[in-house]
Amino acid sequence: MAKEKTLEDLFHDTLKDIYYAERKILKALPKMARAASSPELKAAFEKHKDETEGHVDRLQQVFELMGKRPQGKTCDAIEGIISEGEEIIESFKGTAAIDAGLISSAQAVEHYEITRYGTLKRWAEVLGMAEASKLLDQTLGEETVTDKALTGLADASANEMAKAA
Repeated sequence: MAKEKTLEDLFHDTLKDIYYAERKILKALPKMARAASSPELKAAFEKHKDETEGHVDRLQQVFELMGKRPQGKTCDAIEGIISEGEEIIESFKGTAAIDAGLISSAQAVEHYEITRYGTLKRWAEVLGMAEASKLLDQTLGEETVTDKALTGLADASANEMAKAA
C-alpha cells in the first residue's frame, strides 16, 4: 500500500520544482542581458540575477527549516519558458523587436515564479511554517516588483521601438 501523500509532501515537491527553476533562471539571465539592446533592460536583467541568487539562498533556508537537503527536480514548465526565450533571442537578435521579445519572455518566467511562490507561501502558512512563509513572501514581493519593472520598460520604450521599426 502506497503511503498517503500530504500537503507537506506536495510543499516539498513544489519547493524542489522552484529550486530547479531558480537555478535554471540564474543561467539564463546573463544570456538575456547580453541579447538586450537597451542599457536599461541589460541592467534590469543583471539586477535580477543578483536577486535570484538571494532567492536560491532563501529556498535553501526553507529546505533546512524542513530538515531536508536542498535539491531540485526537473521543472518542465521553466524548461519550456526558457526554451521559448532562447527562440526569441535567435529569431529577433539585432532587430528593433528584441527588447519587447525579451521582456515578454522574462515576464512569462516572473508569472510562473509568482504563482509558485504564492502557492508555497499559502501552504507554508497552512502547515504552520511561519519562518518559511516569511522567506517565501519576501521572494514573492521581489518577483512582483520585477514584473512591474519589466512592464514599465515595455511601456517606456521597448514596445514602441518594436512597433516603429
